[in-house]
Amino acid sequence: MNRELDINEMFFSIQGESSYIGRPCIFVRLSFCNLRCSWCDSEYTFYEGKKQSFEEIFDSLEEWPCTLVEVTGGEPLAQENCIPFMHELCERGYEVLLETSGSIDISRVDPRVRRIVDFKCPGSHMSASNRYNNVDELKETDEVKFVILDRHDYEWAKQKMLEYELATKCPVIFSPVFGQLENLELCEWILDDGLDVRFQVQLHKYIWEPNKRGV
Repeated sequence: MNRELDINEMFFSIQGESSYIGRPCIFVRLSFCNLRCSWCDSEYTFYEGKKQSFEEIFDSLEEWPCTLVEVTGGEPLAQENCIPFMHELCERGYEVLLETSGSIDISRVDPRVRRIVDFKCPGSHMSASNRYNNVDELKETDEVKFVILDRHDYEWAKQKMLEYELATKCPVIFSPVFGQLENLELCEWILDDGLDVRFQVQLHKYIWEPNKRGV
């Protein structure tokens, strides 16, 4: 097997999203994405990257005092070798998170990986790419995220959450598109409807300059 991945960047920072928000975390950001979301904040992953062997990546991981690793992108599952790479991370004792759009089958991901499935709302212009068969694969250790642009996205996400009974399967996160939907507005919608979801901001964008890379 070719033990290589196209790596966009690797860095050590504070986890800015998911239920792990606030924890120190090593990020392995893979190149390429099969989607083109209207509000994407990592378009540089579409074209920038360097091939690295698994061994080179593992050597880099050992430079940081941390065992929490998030594999992200782009869309990490767009690279076939992401699957064995995450398995080997688990075998080496790392706590592993996967940030994925939900447009690609998650069933082959090592069950020890916490899968954060980011189903795309209509405001992203990519909602037609959602693979809802992934709902059947969700475990209580996984998470589902909806990034919400406006009230239409909110109502759509609420409907999908109820239709697929997502809150009975795993934690559900509602997050506003940074700079386009006010945090307070989304909070008020959630409270008015009494939704069983977790409101979340992208914490790293409040700590560092929002467009800063490698944080």
